[in-house]
Amino acid sequence: METNGRQRWNIEGSEEMNKSSVTVRGSLNQISRYLNSEDDRPVIGFGHADPSGFPSFRTSSAIVEALVDAVRSWKFNSYPSTQGLLPARRALAEYFSKSLPYQLSSDEVFVTAGCLQAIEIIISVLTRPGANILIPRPAFPHYETRAIFGGLEVRNFNLIPQNNWEVDLEAVQALADNNTVAIVIINPNNPCGSVYTSQHLKEIAETARKLGIFVISDEVYAHMVFGKKPFVPMGEFGSIAPVLTLGSLSKKWSVPGWRLGWILTTDPNGILKKHGILESIENYKEIIPPPATCIQGAVPQILAKTSDEFVSSLLDSLKTNADILYEKINEIPCFTCPNKPEGSMLAMVKLNLEQLEGIRDDIEFCSKVAREESVVILPGVAVGWKNWLRFSFGMERFAIEDGVARLKSFYQRHKLH
Repeated sequence: METNGRQRWNIEGSEEMNKSSVTVRGSLNQISRYLNSEDDRPVIGFGHADPSGFPSFRTSSAIVEALVDAVRSWKFNSYPSTQGLLPARRALAEYFSKSLPYQLSSDEVFVTAGCLQAIEIIISVLTRPGANILIPRPAFPHYETRAIFGGLEVRNFNLIPQNNWEVDLEAVQALADNNTVAIVIINPNNPCGSVYTSQHLKEIAETARKLGIFVISDEVYAHMVFGKKPFVPMGEFGSIAPVLTLGSLSKKWSVPGWRLGWILTTDPNGILKKHGILESIENYKEIIPPPATCIQGAVPQILAKTSDEFVSSLLDSLKTNADILYEKINEIPCFTCPNKPEGSMLAMVKLNLEQLEGIRDDIEFCSKVAREESVVILPGVAVGWKNWLRFSFGMERFAIEDGVARLKSFYQRHKLH
């Protein structure tokens, strides 16, 4: 269309997308722009929870062979069904039922292209005018980003650092109303590294039941625990309140690039089916791309052939790294890590700005550390916790020690005199 001789274009970027685009990757990209290209030291990536490139965290040959066998079989070159291949769903149901008091069926498993797509599905099917969702703070930011983009009101409740990052259940009950649809929990926790007790999970389920909502349980780091607390799946309490559990191959199997995730339904009372949630998930999956067929085809063999030795080696490395990070980081006055990580590969560290000169907040701190020390850390504001920092310790031990040594040098230069 031309107006006064000038071409007019009826196009415009999404304002909602621009307002809701906080992601881990985007935040790290912003910080990485401050890296000094003239610094020949290797970059220490404390910000990104992807250890798969490090030799100590590579996936096992048996897992790789499972994918190779699937490709070479010629059976997995076609489009998969939107709900996922039946053998993959059946294998996932059997695998996760071992930790539950009841047996999952293949119909209670939805296969997704990674956990991010699982989040997209769940948030999208819950969106309706006036609805709100309860999301923890700090938290993996994709929940809030996806909810805001979809028009679902976010109500944040705090996790309590002095109580091992447990949910503030009184705050949850105060936030909820008749338009609240679900509560999100992450266990083992990203970004805090905490692991919830069975009693606390039961209390969360009882709170959800009282409020008439269901639980979205992010268990991407399921069974990746190395402290004194055992991992307990939230689905164990599905008879109290319905639970949709989200997971993926990314962390425990150390293959985040394979993009294979799932949604498990633990709802023996059939509440989610009765209220149309499962039907909505099935319908939504009709309009989004499924994960690659060959990855789905490899799932039964991956689950069957993952050795105890592979998992124990992974957890031993994470425990060693968690101990080193916790001890060394607390030796630097501008940091406080209140709780030693017990699971996942992440820790939240308080930034004591009163110990530093000329640094206003966590973003400025991370920017300067990147420029001066080639160390990339995720600012806490990216996970909803301003003036804190999220550290990943999924890397080689020497990299953690080198990174913390650089942070100590940074502190010595910038400490308040």
